[in-house]
Amino acid sequence: MAASSEPAREWSNEQLNSDDLPKKDIVKFLQDNGSDSFLAEYKLLGNIKNVVKTAKKDQLATAYNKLFETKRFKGSDSVETVTKDVKDVKLTDEKAKETKPEETVEEGPPKYTKNILKKGDKTNFPKKGDTVHCWYTGTLADGTVFDSNIQTSSKKKKAAKPLSFKVGVGKVIRGWDEALLTMSKGEKAKLEIEAEWAYGKKGLPDAKIPPNAKLFFEVELVDVE
Repeated sequence: MAASSEPAREWSNEQLNSDDLPKKDIVKFLQDNGSDSFLAEYKLLGNIKNVVKTAKKDQLATAYNKLFETKRFKGSDSVETVTKDVKDVKLTDEKAKETKPEETVEEGPPKYTKNILKKGDKTNFPKKGDTVHCWYTGTLADGTVFDSNIQTSSKKKKAAKPLSFKVGVGKVIRGWDEALLTMSKGEKAKLEIEAEWAYGKKGLPDAKIPPNAKLFFEVELVDVE
């Protein structure tokens, strides 16, 4: 069936590369005879004038020869289209699967607990995207301090600055993001954060945080901007 509808070759390679043959004629031939998927692959779809502007002569010559080699003439697209549709469906399914874990994360109880050590002003609560300034100390379950920005020496205290970051947008571990949104300016709290909302199954080897570690923090929310 393809053989009977196969167009005759109009030009030789020499003619294709000759300045005597306008690019417009080659594009018109390809659009008249090539399948949609072939034309899309070689960027030949659309207004002839626009295609002529962007296409180079040698690219058109290659496409012309490939059309006869692959025999992807008009009407040969049905199988390709079905295959493409199947691929598109699979991609859509995969994307849906990829987004599901993010959706299910929101379900279930919070993966942290908070005990207030000092009350805040109960007025200035940070919102997502606000910049917060915090003093903190982080410990493991056995009491080992793995991180702190609180300085003990008087010299370092003068130079020390609280940790500043945008809250609620993933700049820190999720336990912090969630807990700080419940705190007001001046509040100091003890946080107990489950591994899922801390550093998870892998932990953080560089900071000597083991896999699946529950973390403990004393956090003071100094300011909100």
